[in-house]
Amino acid sequence: MGHALCICSPGTVIIDNKRYLFIQKLGEGGFSYVDLVEGLHDGHFYALKRILCHEQQDVEEAQREADMHHLFNHPNILHLVAYCLKERGTKHEAWLLLPYLKRGTLWNEIERLKDKGNFLTEDEILQLLLGICRGLEAIHAQGYAHRDLKPTNILLGDEGQPVLMDLGSMKQARIHVESSRQALALQDWAAQRCTISYRAPELFSVQSHCVIDERTDVWSLGCVLYAMMFGEGPYDMVFQKGDSVALAVQNQLSIPQSPRHSSALRQLLASMMTVDPLQRPYIPFLLSQLGWVGDGERQTDRFW
Repeated sequence: MGHALCICSPGTVIIDNKRYLFIQKLGEGGFSYVDLVEGLHDGHFYALKRILCHEQQDVEEAQREADMHHLFNHPNILHLVAYCLKERGTKHEAWLLLPYLKRGTLWNEIERLKDKGNFLTEDEILQLLLGICRGLEAIHAQGYAHRDLKPTNILLGDEGQPVLMDLGSMKQARIHVESSRQALALQDWAAQRCTISYRAPELFSVQSHCVIDERTDVWSLGCVLYAMMFGEGPYDMVFQKGDSVALAVQNQLSIPQSPRHSSALRQLLASMMTVDPLQRPYIPFLLSQLGWVGDGERQTDRFW
């Protein structure tokens, strides 16, 4: 998939026969970098994600991330503009060209408000929650789970709509674990690919004979909802203090009281943060409940 990429002049690259100009670095992770580039053919800005591939497995995982993007054409899931592989000596770089959303991530918005002593309103939270649920619904309908949902992996579009990104940790939704060896392998994978303070309890200590399903995303969604309500994830401080997140998530979450939030929203959050995955709701149930949040009465049709 994709076309050859070449460096055609200082600060420019060609992808799929289109020239892009490097503007600035946007960020970097352990083995990836994100640059802001401008399409010289259309004047639009794009985010160019460059993944360093040290071995063949890295190349395959980058290709898989691109394939995951191509599965979806949904307003709440970031679409892939182009993909290609660039040779660099004996190694490779995988390049994913993505839309650039100037409003940044949900976490950027939460922090911006927190710096002013403010929080998202319940109405804003519900609008965001609805879009995130719709994106997850589309992912789950294809038989996958996101597995790394968190505020920094949710972009905000021009109209404020949430857009799910970073599909590199996506895995089949239902995993039948049938041995202790398989359980340990899944646990190790989760430790590497699922952010610790948003990771579901069942992924910290995977049982030898169990089924892990898409409700790991519902737990993570609950953590995202908590962050929207209170300005930080429920286990962010646990992790920052060096305490055990694995231990903390085994206990039912205590939700702070706040006049900003209706009892219905608090109940919705509590249902997502159910420790027993078998008792945790699926996304369609949450979507059915969203129209009823707020003083126990039906909200207006704008939620739909």
